Amino acid sequence: MTQTNRTQSGGSRINRDKKISFSFDGKTYSGFEGDTLASALLANGVKLMGRSFKYHRPRGCLTSGSEEPNAIVELGTGAYREPNTRATMIEIYDGLEAKSQNRFPSLAFDIQSINQLFSPFLTAGFYYKTFMWPASFWEPIYEKIIRRSAGLGRAATQSDPDHYEHAHAHCDVLVVGAGVTGISAARSAAATGARVTLVEEQADVGGMSSHRDIIDGIPADDWCKKSIAELVLMDNVTFMSRTVLFGYYDHNLMAALERVTDHIETPSAHLPRQRLWTIRAKEVVIACGSQERPMIFDNNDRPGIMLSSSVRSFVDNFGVLPGKQLVIATNNDSGYETAEAALDAGAVVSVVVDARSSHSAAAEKIIKKGVRVLTSALPQKAHGRLSVNALSIQSLRGNFLEKVGCDCVAVSGGFSADVHLASQTGAIPKWRSDIQSFVPSTPLRAERSAGAGNGAFGLFNCLNEGHKAGADAAKSAGLKAKKIAAPKTDKISKYTIDELRRCPGNGKAFVDFQNDVTAQDITLAAQEGFISVEHTKRYTTLGMATDQGKTSNVNGLAILAEARGVPIEKVGTTRFRPPYSPVAIGAFAGHERGKEFQPIRRTAMHECAVKLGAVFIETGQWLRPQYYPKPGEGVMEAIYRESKQVRETAGICDVSSLGKIDIFGDDAGEFLNRLYINGWKMLAPGKARYGLMLREDGYVFDDGTTSRLADDHYFMTTTTANAARVLAHMEHASQVLWPDLDVYFCSATEQWCGVAVAGPNARKILADAFGDGINITNEAVPFMGVCTFDWLGTKARVFRISFSGELAFEINVPWSSGENMWNTIWEAGQKHGLIAYGSEALGVMRIEKGHVAGNELDGRTTAADMGLGKMMSTKKAFIGQKMAGREGMISDDRATLVGVKIKDTNARLRGGAHLVVDKNNSNSETDLGWVTSVADSPAVGCWIGLAYLKGGLEEHEGQQLYAVSPLYDEAVMIEICSPHFFDQKGERLHV
Repeated sequence: MTQTNRTQSGGSRINRDKKISFSFDGKTYSGFEGDTLASALLANGVKLMGRSFKYHRPRGCLTSGSEEPNAIVELGTGAYREPNTRATMIEIYDGLEAKSQNRFPSLAFDIQSINQLFSPFLTAGFYYKTFMWPASFWEPIYEKIIRRSAGLGRAATQSDPDHYEHAHAHCDVLVVGAGVTGISAARSAAATGARVTLVEEQADVGGMSSHRDIIDGIPADDWCKKSIAELVLMDNVTFMSRTVLFGYYDHNLMAALERVTDHIETPSAHLPRQRLWTIRAKEVVIACGSQERPMIFDNNDRPGIMLSSSVRSFVDNFGVLPGKQLVIATNNDSGYETAEAALDAGAVVSVVVDARSSHSAAAEKIIKKGVRVLTSALPQKAHGRLSVNALSIQSLRGNFLEKVGCDCVAVSGGFSADVHLASQTGAIPKWRSDIQSFVPSTPLRAERSAGAGNGAFGLFNCLNEGHKAGADAAKSAGLKAKKIAAPKTDKISKYTIDELRRCPGNGKAFVDFQNDVTAQDITLAAQEGFISVEHTKRYTTLGMATDQGKTSNVNGLAILAEARGVPIEKVGTTRFRPPYSPVAIGAFAGHERGKEFQPIRRTAMHECAVKLGAVFIETGQWLRPQYYPKPGEGVMEAIYRESKQVRETAGICDVSSLGKIDIFGDDAGEFLNRLYINGWKMLAPGKARYGLMLREDGYVFDDGTTSRLADDHYFMTTTTANAARVLAHMEHASQVLWPDLDVYFCSATEQWCGVAVAGPNARKILADAFGDGINITNEAVPFMGVCTFDWLGTKARVFRISFSGELAFEINVPWSSGENMWNTIWEAGQKHGLIAYGSEALGVMRIEKGHVAGNELDGRTTAADMGLGKMMSTKKAFIGQKMAGREGMISDDRATLVGVKIKDTNARLRGGAHLVVDKNNSNSETDLGWVTSVADSPAVGCWIGLAYLKGGLEEHEGQQLYAVSPLYDEAVMIEICSPHFFDQKGERLHV
């Protein structure tokens, strides 16, 4: 299709020498470099670009910027499919594929547009009125209907192949918006030497400036580009285009999204699609401009009806005439500026309909060009189906005046200052009746609004207010003022506007276009008692679309005020929250997705495990060997073999990921006394002890062993997952609770790596591995003993600790020596039957021994629940002590730790199964407890588990219950027994 609506010349943002080919709904079109999808479609005569959400009415562009509520399309295919993208913000490139959405089977013929016939029943709150009765209809009928109709666009079902980045920036002055106001502010701030960052949402600069305006003796659009070029050359200025500042947070922390390659057909592989910026600014200048408002009249949503400033933008910036025969309806001078631009581009302006009673200077200028102007008049009704073809006009009293043929209606209901970012700071907008707009109130942060965003409409006001705001911001940031001349313009005009009016009619007059909220809906909401602006918003969905009410809020508030019979300032506004514009979830995630969601940490002996064929599991941020399968061996067979052979010969396990904390100071023992429930001051050097920590609420926090290496030096180990939390807990205790204690500590997790060598042959293997340098006889290092030895010029530590219930030693060496240590032990152990075992076999052996671990420490258990209540000292105070003594924490009906053993050796026990007396009567009332951990035990010969059971062993030992697993639809008989299934006297670990 030829570009029938492209002007012969003009278009400051397009390159006519480079033609671009793209497709929309499968049809190929052409445009120019610099076009948006919206401008290129309009150039090709395409006005119908979408369907509305509720009624599926035909819609075209209303705006030319990010506030667009109608022209919402889908981009790309497959994994690159992106829904709900504004056609006005998409820069075209060769091969761009776009589709309309929310329609079937086609955009021109949408079956669901039949909803318009039911519109009398689909008024505000119809969900609440319709789907509440009869209640029995909800699941079989109503829910299915709502789910089919809900949502806008189709999300991609494949993983996003693009990548995103996060970046940070600091500046003295942040200027938001590169229109004439923002550029003027950036110039005056930069002149002081301040570090200035200027961000602009669009690809180009200048906002609504045009070649018809003059600044400093040259056309305004040229002045903007020249000024930006000068700013970019300054070392203290950073300019970021295609960057929307979407969030204003505490302490002048700002969030911005940069579209890095969205406009490029084949971006470089190393470039991200988008970059999320965190910007910290001393001072902020908000120069976001304003949004023009539609006029409210019947059928005001027909394709071809656009905001006056948007028509002007398409003409000036893209060389596109949205229509060749225009009618303009306005209540301010914006309509006349558009009329002038349209006439210059070769269009016919049939009539300008002005709500004001007298001609302004701008009107007189247009009249001299032969354009007819009707004053004290309003649009009444638009005509046409898939595009506007005529407009009926009425007097202010509602009398029909005439019907005028047209293919485009440019409307202007005045301008609303863009208060969104200022409102995000918590400042409540205030109403100014002289300009019929809300404006920012007194700033609550180090920021100021300027230009049209502050209600200072007009080129002269924007330039001067921006200039002053930039200088003031730099001064507040601590820079010395340097006077430079403010930009000059001879365009000094007073902004006049008629009051906000709703044109009465019997048809659909739309306020919020995307959500199909009409003037009648707002009036109905007020009649039904939803008179709070917040209630009206939620009852009607006013301002809840992707444009966040940018074009609809003020009109909606005016209608609500009229319905309530109060001034608009009494109605107030809803609060604007981030994001200012939609942000892709991928941008928030950045690189933190998939395997890059968090850092992957590998131990010093990772490659040793890889060579042995380990299968790894993520434990916190660590990769730990889960099991070591032999060829043809399944996971359960491997785990069974490993745990069995460790008890028969020996095994080696990498335990480097355990949290390790060095604790020093004269009060280190007292500090541990207050952290743990058991005593530590009397622990002798060269000894280790098991300890249990509580949270402040009395529940178990973490467990582990701590060794005393010297009088003032302790070495703590924690669970892998809780290492960072325990360290933070200790920091809080040291700095906040007991700052008077002489204690200091640091993480040593990455300093020491460790292996556990367990099994009957463990001592022989270590003796062969380290020779005469190590003495680990039972006399030298008894159970829970600690010693050090010299090995290859470094100090190594040996801890006689057993998590498996076997004779076991944990050997720690510096991280750099870890691989050498593993290989030395491995070679020495082969003649003694040494194998490598993973975390799964370790879990089997700890269940056999009855050791509690992660599954039992679920944040809801006490020390007494775990059978460790006697560890709680009564001779000292410790964190959580008082709360642990509450009535509910020591109640007799609490579930306590027991062992469970399956009766049918051919059956399987499931973790999470519920314990009940009658398998056919399993519910919350009959539930006696739950299974926390299970294992297929070689030592016991069947499936066993640990569980929490009301009444515990005291009431239920030897009793047969059922373990019911609804997830697997299984119920197996189990016997309640001691949680210590194996070597109950501990003879094996003391040998």
